[in-house]
Amino acid sequence: MSNILIIDDEKSIRKTLGEILSYEGYKIDEAIDGEEGLRKFKEKTYDVVLTDIKMPKMDGIDFLEKSRESNADVPIIMISGHGTIETAVEAVKKGAFDYISKPPDLNRLLITIRNAIDRNSLVTEAKVLKKRVSKVQDMIGESPAIRRIKESIEKVAPTDARVLITGENGVGKELVARWLHEKSSRVESQLVEVNCAAIPSELIESELFGHEKGSFTSAFKQRIGKFEQANGGTLFLDEVGDMSLSAQAKVLRALQEGKITRVGADKDINVDVRVIAATNKDLLHEVEMKHFRLDLYHRLSVILIHVPSLNERRDDIDLLTDKFLEDICTDYGIAKKGIEPDALEELKAHNWTGNIRELRNVVERLVIFSDKTIVRNDVINNLFPKK
Repeated sequence: MSNILIIDDEKSIRKTLGEILSYEGYKIDEAIDGEEGLRKFKEKTYDVVLTDIKMPKMDGIDFLEKSRESNADVPIIMISGHGTIETAVEAVKKGAFDYISKPPDLNRLLITIRNAIDRNSLVTEAKVLKKRVSKVQDMIGESPAIRRIKESIEKVAPTDARVLITGENGVGKELVARWLHEKSSRVESQLVEVNCAAIPSELIESELFGHEKGSFTSAFKQRIGKFEQANGGTLFLDEVGDMSLSAQAKVLRALQEGKITRVGADKDINVDVRVIAATNKDLLHEVEMKHFRLDLYHRLSVILIHVPSLNERRDDIDLLTDKFLEDICTDYGIAKKGIEPDALEELKAHNWTGNIRELRNVVERLVIFSDKTIVRNDVINNLFPKK
């Protein structure tokens, strides 16, 4: 049921509009002037506001301007028997959804209200979708380690220096890579991601460098590789420690010469790519084990950024939990849930082997299974799935 606020100094108008709209299924509140209307507007969420223009204390135009300061998304429909074309134009310029003369045509009024509510719903949905697909999430945390990472990003991002990001699974290495790209001069070009651990060793070269039609059994057409796709932008090699030695040699050449060759081709292709790599492995140990090339390690690790585990930054759990509660509750279309201090302490005491990814999963379970406020027992019962 949509909430509508009617602001008019004439009681008969408020009563008539209120009865009509209530009959149509809307929930109605009334205000006798702009001042009372503004107070109610700030205290409660409305889907549409109908307001007269000529009123004592605060007129409709003043209400329109001040209401925009509190919530610019709520559609406001101006209704007046004293207006002119100039008044209508002024109202629309200042953000009114529409202008209707008194006495209002009932059909037009109802259609305008439905359109306004539909528009408001679309605006809300668009905000949620925009949030979901936004380029980069915030880097949450105020611990010394996170502050150092943020400072490093500010200094390194504007350069073309290659960066090697290390840390356990789930700590947010990809987020660091995204911020390095976002704050770089290459931000208008693509950030292309490759998960080296997810691609079979026999296909990694084709994935990175592309292939020509017929170069191997399943090569039915020419394919452009990730290096070419990222030309002018940034290539993020996630889990680079899982790359085959053969692919490592070709990546090394690409970094040294700025050239790649598609599988099955003999023609070099020039590429201008900034490479950011990440791994959860100790690459120097992998070098000792002959699993990773030392020369490639030195090419990739011009700048080293280590992302600490969640257990090493427990003071950030408060901020992370609050952010996850806000995001998850928004996604679910429910009011943000609170969390008791002793419940937060229980979260801080947990051994987070899955790091931030695990914390987010736990918070999502808490949102689903808890009441309006999350208490300590909710955390204890939901830290681990029940057997």
